[in-house]
Amino acid sequence: MTDAAEPTVLARTTAGVGRLTLNRPRAINALDHGMVQLIDEALDAWEADTDIEIVVLDGAGDRGLCAGGDVRGLATQVAAGRAEDAGVFFRAEYALNARIAEYPKPFVALADGVTMGGGIGLAGHASLRIVTERSKLAMPETRIGFTPDVGGSRLLAQAPGRLGEYLGLTGATMDAADAIAAGFADTLVPAAHLDGLRDALATRADPSTPHELVLLFDETPAASGLDAAREWIDDAFAGDTVGEIIERLRARPEAAASATADVLRELSPTGLAVTLAAIRRARDLPDLRSVLAQEYGLVMWFAETQPDLVEGIRAQVIDKDRTPAWRPASLEELPAGLVDDAFAYRPRVPLWQ
Repeated sequence: MTDAAEPTVLARTTAGVGRLTLNRPRAINALDHGMVQLIDEALDAWEADTDIEIVVLDGAGDRGLCAGGDVRGLATQVAAGRAEDAGVFFRAEYALNARIAEYPKPFVALADGVTMGGGIGLAGHASLRIVTERSKLAMPETRIGFTPDVGGSRLLAQAPGRLGEYLGLTGATMDAADAIAAGFADTLVPAAHLDGLRDALATRADPSTPHELVLLFDETPAASGLDAAREWIDDAFAGDTVGEIIERLRARPEAAASATADVLRELSPTGLAVTLAAIRRARDLPDLRSVLAQEYGLVMWFAETQPDLVEGIRAQVIDKDRTPAWRPASLEELPAGLVDDAFAYRPRVPLWQ
């Protein structure tokens, strides 16, 4: 159990490796603004330090790397009319996501256990993304009436076939094999071998790069369930609208397709419609920074204009009654032009200043 006096991010160096450990194990290392700042400060120091050759990110405890951002705090800010306070966090978080992707030294992320939402923003853009047999990855934002962010819509857009639409709309959880198949991870290393990998990164000789070293510890994952479901996923999630996707799912003979249609009918119509468009528009954007800018406009639109975000967090995280009252309540009631309005929204403070 973490001592309350310990920092929420542990940053230390050994033998040319800068190691970052998210240190809120009781909250599955959920990310807050202070943690973003601590990570950024460490990366500042190590970027200029010629003795540091590799950065390794992991999480304290055995439950996961990072369960996501502090959505309880987000709901409190939005409900109190302080959405701009949330904007401060989003701007810092997204700048960190971009920095990880662009970092000039190898950045190795150990996505062991739960790695969702904001955790994907930290691990998903690393130069080497490692999962284990305990990994559970997801972008579950539609389940709280929201939309994938932290560059997640770029990862979803780049997934094979229509896996991105499926994962983004349903918030489905991926195991290690699924994460590799969908492009959210690079290789599987059994959890029992992670300490050995960390040691090898610090004592590397030959081979010397992280990508070569990991081959000493990796294993071939089992078959991906997502890959096995590609036929019905690709067919159904090619629909032009969420409504058409549901119709296609209902027309499929697979029980999993029908169950997926049921899931979509329970989620926020606004969140679903915006997320579908976000993933597809992300395919035409040139880089991560442009995708983050698109996401920032959308999350501020949700925070400043839409009731579903606070209601979704209440129902799923705070009260846990799992009965959100979405507004509007059905896809059929979505106002014409709602999605265009979301993408046209311009936050008062831009992401990149």
